[in-house]
Amino acid sequence: MKKILFAVLTTLVITGASAQSDKFMGAMKPLVAAIDSTTTYDGFMKLANSFQRIAEAEKTQWLPFYYAALCNVSAAYTLMATPDPSKTDPMADKAEGLLNQAEALSKDNSEIYIVKKQIASMRLIADPMNRYMTYGPVAAEALEKAKQLNPENPRVYLLEAQDKYFTPEEFGGSKTDAKKLFELSKQKFDAAKPETDIHPRWGKNQISYFLSQG
Repeated sequence: MKKILFAVLTTLVITGASAQSDKFMGAMKPLVAAIDSTTTYDGFMKLANSFQRIAEAEKTQWLPFYYAALCNVSAAYTLMATPDPSKTDPMADKAEGLLNQAEALSKDNSEIYIVKKQIASMRLIADPMNRYMTYGPVAAEALEKAKQLNPENPRVYLLEAQDKYFTPEEFGGSKTDAKKLFELSKQKFDAAKPETDIHPRWGKNQISYFLSQG
């Protein structure tokens, strides 16, 4: 009787865990899929808030915290046509807090360092004359760490390419070098095999745009 009861309880636990996992994946998939097609401040903030709600319910999962941070950063980047630190710094602070929670659950994660790089770059761009010496090295170190942790991460080369593309030639930028890095990033994207349907895969659609610019 005890063996039967144990077997029944074990089955119930496994079934319950599976149902919870299915619910989590079901909530995450459409949000993750929407990232690459989102381009507006409101769109990214809607995604960020949705990911944060999932994170608050799934406190042992690093991905919702990571995506909430990523979408806050992406929303802030849409404001960079007219940089205003008073608007973007609070968003960077929020993204950093969310990313710290993701990192507490997933140490030495290349994807987390990618977003660390984006946060540092966003802080720099908001006031480049006064912030380059502070956040330039932070951004570079984060990107280098992302590469060390996973040299096959296509987003490493995407961000390197963007830096080369947007940096003036007198400061080390090069459209030619950027094109090579975009092409390398595309190769890495083509070869990449994300662990699950909700693991990071964003960024590939950006490459086509930059390569079309010549």
